[in-house]
Amino acid sequence: MKILVIGSGGREHAIVWALKKTARCELTIYCAPGNAGIAKVARVVSIPVSDHEGLLSFAKAEAIDLTFVGPEAPLVAGLVDEFESAGLSIVGPSAAASRLEGSKVFAKDFMLRHKIPTAAYHTATTPQEAVQYLSGTEFGSPQSPVVVKADGLAAGKGVIVARNHAEAESAINALMIDHVAGKEAADRIILEEALEGIEASLLLFADGRDYVLMPAARDHKRIGDGDTGPNTGGMGTITDSSVLRHEQLMQVVDEIVVPTLQGASEEGFPFKGVLFLGLMLTDKGPKLLEYNVRFGDPETQAILVRLDTDLLAIFEAIRQGTLGKMKVDWAQGASACVVAANRGYPGKYESGAVISGCEAAEGEGVQIFHAGTSFSPTGELLATGGRVLGLTAAAKTLESALAACYSSLAKLHWSGMQFRRDIGKTKPALGTTC
Repeated sequence: MKILVIGSGGREHAIVWALKKTARCELTIYCAPGNAGIAKVARVVSIPVSDHEGLLSFAKAEAIDLTFVGPEAPLVAGLVDEFESAGLSIVGPSAAASRLEGSKVFAKDFMLRHKIPTAAYHTATTPQEAVQYLSGTEFGSPQSPVVVKADGLAAGKGVIVARNHAEAESAINALMIDHVAGKEAADRIILEEALEGIEASLLLFADGRDYVLMPAARDHKRIGDGDTGPNTGGMGTITDSSVLRHEQLMQVVDEIVVPTLQGASEEGFPFKGVLFLGLMLTDKGPKLLEYNVRFGDPETQAILVRLDTDLLAIFEAIRQGTLGKMKVDWAQGASACVVAANRGYPGKYESGAVISGCEAAEGEGVQIFHAGTSFSPTGELLATGGRVLGLTAAAKTLESALAACYSSLAKLHWSGMQFRRDIGKTKPALGTTC
C-alpha cells in the first residue's frame, strides 16, 4: 500500500511515524516535501504543498492509495476537492468545510448561527469602522484588552492580543494599512472580546457523522519562560487529565462538538478529517476561540505518541464513514513535547547551524520529531527552520514525560538553540490561539 503525507513539519513527521507502526500491510510512505527527519522513515518528494497539479500528477503516477493533508493552506485552497474529482482517495475536509479555519469571519458567524459559546465580536471592513467599534460596550474601558484578528490565513501573524484600546488601534492599522499579515488576509478583521481563563485544545477525528475525541492538550504559544514575549507557532504542549476535567469535557462535547458537526452537515459541508477546537476555559464555562481544520503543531506530536490504535485504520474509517464502529485506544497517563527553535524565532531567525547530539538524545521513550531540518552536502544535520525539533515523550505522569524531554534536550546542541524551560508548569491565560 502506498501513502502520501503532504507537509514538511513536526506534525507531518509525527503522522508518518504513527503510520509506520501499522502491522496490517506493507507500507510505502511518501512525504511532500518532507524534511531531514522524515527522510529517515519515508521517501521525501520535492513538491511544494502549494503545487496542487504536481501533487495530483505524482499521486496518479505512483498509484497512491491514500493521501493525508497536514497543513491548512492546501485544505483551504481546495486540494481535497481536486483529488476527489480526480478519483483519488484523500483524507481531509473540503474547501467548503475548511472555511471554518480559512475565514475567521465565517467561523464566528457559524458559531453564532449554531449557538456555540464564543467571545462577543464585530467584523470590520475598514480601519475606520474597526476603530469606531472599539467604543462598543463589549470592549469595556479604553484600558481593557481586545483581540484583533485578520480574517484569512496569516501564518500565525493574524491574531494580536492588545492590552488596551490604544494597542488595539495600532493592531488594526498594522493589519489593515501596513498589511503585516498579508493584504488579502486582512481585507476584513474581527474585533473580539478578550476572554479570561485557561486555554486548552481539543482535537477529534470526524467522518461527516461520527467522531472520536483525542486527549485534550495545552499549548504554550509565547516564546519566553513565564509566557513572555511574542506568540509563536507553539513552543511545547502537554496532554494529561488536568487539561480538561471530565465535566468540562462533557460540556465542550454538548455545547461545541455536537453543534459544530451537526451545523456543518446542515449547511451542506459535512466535516471529514481532523477538527481542532481552540478553547478558553472561563469562569462561565468553556468558550470556543477558533477552529483549525487539521492537526495542530506541536499538539499532534504529544497526542500521537499516546495513540494505541492503527492510525491508518482511523484514516480509512474517515474515508469510509465507519468511524462510529471503531474503538480508538489511547495510552493512559500523560505526554509532553518541548520544541527547540533557532535564535531569533519567531522573528527573523538564524539558520544553517550544525546540530549535534541528535542520536544520543533520542531513545528511552523519547521521540524527536523534526520540524525545520535539512542535510548539508556532506550529510550533516542542519537547523534550518524557525522551530527545529520537537522532543516528545509519553509516560504515566506528566512530570515523568517532561523529565524525559528535558533530559534529552540536555544532550542536544547547535549554535543559537533556544527552548522554554517551563513547559507544563504554566497555564497560559488571557489570549487566543493563532
